[in-house]
Formats: sequence, C-alpha cells, structure tokens
Amino acid sequence: MYKHPHQIVPVILCGGSGTRLWPLSRTAFPKQFLVLSGKATLFQQAVERLQSLKNASVILNDTLIVTNEEHRFLVLDQLREMKNVKAHLLLEPIGRNTAPALTLAALQATDNSEDPILVVTPADQTLQDQANFTKSLHNAIEVADKGSIVVLGIKPTKPDTGFGYIKKDISEDEYHAFKVLNFTEKPDLKTAETYLKSGEYFWNGGMFVLRASVWLKTIQHLSPDIYEATLKAFNHKTNDDLFIRPNENLFKSIPANSIDYAVIEKCPQSNFDIRMVELDAGWNDLGSWDAVWQVGDKDKNQNVTYGDTLLENTKNSLVYADHKLVSVVGLDNIVVIETSDAILVMDRNQSQEVKLLVNKLNTEKREEKNLHRKVARPWGWYDSLDEGETFKVKRIQVNPGASLSLQKHAKRAEHWVVVKGVAEVLCNDKKITLKENESTYIPLGHTHRLSNLGKDVLEIIEVQSGSYLGEDDIERFDDSYGRVKN
Repeated sequence: MYKHPHQIVPVILCGGSGTRLWPLSRTAFPKQFLVLSGKATLFQQAVERLQSLKNASVILNDTLIVTNEEHRFLVLDQLREMKNVKAHLLLEPIGRNTAPALTLAALQATDNSEDPILVVTPADQTLQDQANFTKSLHNAIEVADKGSIVVLGIKPTKPDTGFGYIKKDISEDEYHAFKVLNFTEKPDLKTAETYLKSGEYFWNGGMFVLRASVWLKTIQHLSPDIYEATLKAFNHKTNDDLFIRPNENLFKSIPANSIDYAVIEKCPQSNFDIRMVELDAGWNDLGSWDAVWQVGDKDKNQNVTYGDTLLENTKNSLVYADHKLVSVVGLDNIVVIETSDAILVMDRNQSQEVKLLVNKLNTEKREEKNLHRKVARPWGWYDSLDEGETFKVKRIQVNPGASLSLQKHAKRAEHWVVVKGVAEVLCNDKKITLKENESTYIPLGHTHRLSNLGKDVLEIIEVQSGSYLGEDDIERFDDSYGRVKN
C-alpha cells in the first residue's frame, strides 16, 4: 500500500516514423496511429494503459503527449475517440529523439512549481496483461518516490539483437526493484545468446518512472548541452489552447539523442541511482512485421490475416489486405502487405530489412515514403483517385463544422461536385450553397474556401486541371488550424 498519495503525470512519447512497418506506416501517418493489435490504435492503447494507474492512492494529472507538429491533429482526433482523458500536447517542430522530448515533458510538469512522478512510455507498443503492467508500475512509482530512476525490464524470450539489454544485481528490495549494473546496446547474436542463458539480463523496453526534478538534474549533469538548449526553447514557448510549442528556431539547435544514450546508460557509472523493475506482461514493441505476426490471432496453419484475404496451402504467414482481395497459394513464412498505392511481399525472417526499401524511397524522393493515397487533414481527409499529366481527381471529406483554409492556386483550376451533404463555397466575393449532385468551378488564381456548416459529413469529388498539380501550389490567407505563415 502507498504511504501517501502520489502525484503522477503520464508521459506519452509519440514520435518516430515506424519505417520497418512500411507500407502501412508512413512519415505522415506512422505506426502509433494504426490499429495493429486489438481494436484501438497503438497510441490509444498507450494512453489508456496509463489511465489504469488511477486509484485512491494515486492522483493522476493530465497526460502530457510529446509529438511532432505535423501529427497534432491525428493525436487530437484519436483522443476525441477516448472517454475522460485530459491531455496537453507538446509539439516538436522537428524530431530531436527522446532525450529532448522527455526534458520538455519534465519542464512542463514542473512549470507550476510542482514535482510529480513521470510515468514515461512510447506510443507504439503492445501489452497483453494489463494487471501485471499496473502492478509493475505501482512498484516502480514507490521506488521513484525515493529519488531513483526506474526502468522497466522485460525478460528476454530469444537472443534478439535489436534491443538494448539491462544487467541487474542479484538482490531486490521490498518493491522487487534491482540495482542496474550496466546497459548494453544491441549486442551481436553470440553475446545475446550468452545474455539469455545467464538470466541476469533484461530487454530495455523504453519505459521509465522517475520524478520530473530527478530527470532534469540528471540530464543537466550527464548531457548539459541537451538540457541547456531544451530549456532555452521551452522558456520561449507559446501556448495555444491544448498545444504547447517550444521556440522553433531555438529547438533546432538542440542536439539529437535518445534517453538511453544521453542519460540512462551513463547512470550506473555515476552518482545517480538507477533501478529496474521487471515487467512480465506480454510486451511487444511491434518493431517489424514479424512482431505483428507474433502478437496476431493465428489460424490452424499459424497464419495471421487482416481484411479480404484468401489463403490456400499457406502457413506461418502474415497477410494484410487494405483495399483489395489478396490471395496467397503455396507459400510459407511470408509477409504480404497491400495498401492502395503499394504492395510489400517478403520473407518474414527479413522483416528488419524493410528499412532498406524506405531508404531507397527516400533517395528517389518518392511520396510513397511519406503519404498514403488517403491523407488525413485537420478538417477531414482527401483520397487521390486518379492522376494524369494535366489532371488529378480527389475524393474529399469535410467533417461537420469544419472548413478548409481560405486559399488560392497559381497553377491549377478546380471543379467541385457534391456527392454527400451540403457545401458552402466562397469564390472571390461570391458565396454559394451546393447540395448533392450540384457543382461549381474555381478558376485559376481565384481565392476560395470550402466549408461544411452542417451536422453531417460533406463529400465532394474534386477534379484539378493545370500545368502543375503539387500540394505545395497553395497560398493560404486564413486558416482555422494555424497553417498560415506570416
């Protein structure tokens, strides 16, 4: 039992691009926002798991979510689907890895002269045993309350070379915490096999429990360059309702580094006490398609399938159909991932090598690395249906009460046909209302805005025509989502 109520701030680190889960995970819609296990997204599962800490002895403060500026509306949309979750978003203008992200969260948590215990977790993991997870965190909170940094350690099930390893002391305290002796980052296979046999090593799952002031003191001592640069950016922050933005120019000067490299791995050789609490809760970081197969519901042939699939004489495979019927015959240990604009076929044992394909996409500057055909926007979404040299066809959905920005294009005209709902269209100084099966034309260079003032969704078909059809041919004059550049 707790001796006194603990002030707890859940911290969700919601960065990362999930490149090894391409083509389903893209830069603009990374894996934490996907449903890959269960019925909720990985991000929603992470938020909900930490809500379980609340009881008579725990005061659970608002959740702090550190995410990328470009993902802020994805986060808000997914939070709206959850009940009774209050959160604030710390928005990073560019990624600087997890050490600056946690420093931002700690600075925000202590901004009102409070010093809560932070329970820190990535947004892209799965757990099968909620009760054991909560029990481990309760123990970790008690240890953190005494001033220690606590890392959750996962007992390894195989000699995996993709994880960092924690070596613990033999003796444990009353809260089943062990003193950490050292860390090893991603060992070779022979070393990992030795670790597995010894029983003294655990995987580092990237989950930490510690007081906000302890983190700030530790990083100030062990990585002062990160601390000072992050503090400057935070001290010049701006607040916009739920959004907290550190200064963009100052943020760019922050050295990029992970929590592990910047602080955690240095602690055993320092005066900062670091301990490990074991987590036995069916943990998986879903870092590859093989990991998705491992946590999936398998049929009698050990196949995991999603969507419209037909399998014959196939076993030990993962088949994901997003838009079309996907059929597989006579294969073993393979992965097939189908999306509207890309298909991945590979040996399941080569799951880690997807990142090589993503590197090629990046080198060739292909949009399939960054965007799906269907692209989420703060007002709704658009789906690019067809495209030629001088035309592009989109299906656009606008949420109730939402509006696109007031804008114009220099190189294209647009034709709009309403197929569902009622649209309000402003074109230069003319405002009209369009119902289903009605249409309008937006000439090149005309200032315009599309709005849905009703309570039902609005869908239109947009046909663009012009010499250039890129998404960057847009000049915004007014926008409800802060996208007008001064």
